[in-house]
Amino acid sequence: MALDKVKPLKLESTDTGGDENDEFPTSMDPHEDFIELRGLVFDTPTVADESTVITRDEDDLTFKDTNNPTPVTLTELLAGEGGFTYTEFLLDSEPTRETGATDCTYTPTYTTGKITKEEWLRSDATLIKSIDYTYASGKVSTEVRKVFATNGTTILAQVTWSYSYTGQQVTSATMTRDV
Repeated sequence: MALDKVKPLKLESTDTGGDENDEFPTSMDPHEDFIELRGLVFDTPTVADESTVITRDEDDLTFKDTNNPTPVTLTELLAGEGGFTYTEFLLDSEPTRETGATDCTYTPTYTTGKITKEEWLRSDATLIKSIDYTYASGKVSTEVRKVFATNGTTILAQVTWSYSYTGQQVTSATMTRDV
């Protein structure tokens, strides 16, 4: 598929950096010229609904789309706010390192040969994450996953997975966000 490229025309006076040729409509130089605008709207070939937008709000660059209708600033995105955070990542993934330098310790707990708890601890022995398992008829019926603040006790996020079986086959897995 060939892309249609649009090259806007510019009118620029000499007092804003242009030369005498820029006082007439001339093609923009993409390596030199800026476009001044309030924002950008991104459409698909079939949808032009202004739901995916990048704008400036005072000193902030903001982003929104259909899945995230509340504008989020670039600062919030870089800080992991308003989107997928490390806490969200931990609900589904095992931490191997919480920071670039601090390794964590993994401890599984077994009762009569079945895993009943998994814990990941920081080097100062505070909890990062835990998973508690319950069983029915010898099969996992629920698992409760918790992610903790740096104090190791405050729960930042928690989900419960509930499993249903037919024979030995899992027929349903349902996740509920608790915190």
